[in-house]
Amino acid sequence: MTDEQVRTMFRTSASELAASTAFLTRLPAAWLGVDPRHRPDFRVAARTFPLVGLLVGIVGAIVALIASGLNLPPLAAAILSLTATIALTGALHEDGLADTADGFGGGATATRKLEIMRDSRIGTFGGIALILSLLLRASLIAALLPYGAMPVAMALIAAEIVSRAAMVQLWTALPPARFEGLASETGRPSSETRWTAIGIAVIAALIAGSLGTGFFDAVVALIVAGLASYAFQLACAWQIAGQTGDTLGAAQQIALVTFLMAIVASA
Repeated sequence: MTDEQVRTMFRTSASELAASTAFLTRLPAAWLGVDPRHRPDFRVAARTFPLVGLLVGIVGAIVALIASGLNLPPLAAAILSLTATIALTGALHEDGLADTADGFGGGATATRKLEIMRDSRIGTFGGIALILSLLLRASLIAALLPYGAMPVAMALIAAEIVSRAAMVQLWTALPPARFEGLASETGRPSSETRWTAIGIAVIAALIAGSLGTGFFDAVVALIVAGLASYAFQLACAWQIAGQTGDTLGAAQQIALVTFLMAIVASA
């Protein structure tokens, strides 16, 4: 490979990462050098989603460790960490979780479920799903803090990375449940993109596990998160015969929570 080819590959990857970061976070597109009028080709660019998770995980870990260093109670430090990551992502994935829970729980048919999911109002099922998710995440982060800086930082970073790969997996595996909306209009990632994202997530999780709570714990967490993600994929196929942007957000939340649960249970 020539130097020019290497530079071209680097520029392409950097452009994809900038587009994915603008898509998945509240960072202004202009700061990232992304034209907000141009929609990236996520059939390829989605492979960088786990790297956006790396950024979110680092932010959450830093806030958790600073708060803990100020002698705040573990639960308070965990809540501040959650606040930071939610502010960075604009609650994008939490919104998807709530809408998915409302649709799956409140609709009798696939058409009705999709109608409910498009409603911006949060219903009973969505509210309960959000509360349970946030409580679980806060308690799990709080449980990791006594283990020290490295274990909690590595666990949070790995969980955020793996959960973004779960989004790419669901996006690729199922067809759009509706033919309008963000997940449909941007195009489904290719199989190569999916495996690249999963490969990045697995390698990152194993490295983080080796540096944090342990390699075996990371393997267990990967298996648990993978099984939970696959179960949710089956639920999406059964409930709405496909995926939407909301279900991608829900997939991220499910993978994140189950990964952290497995880390805490095996630590």
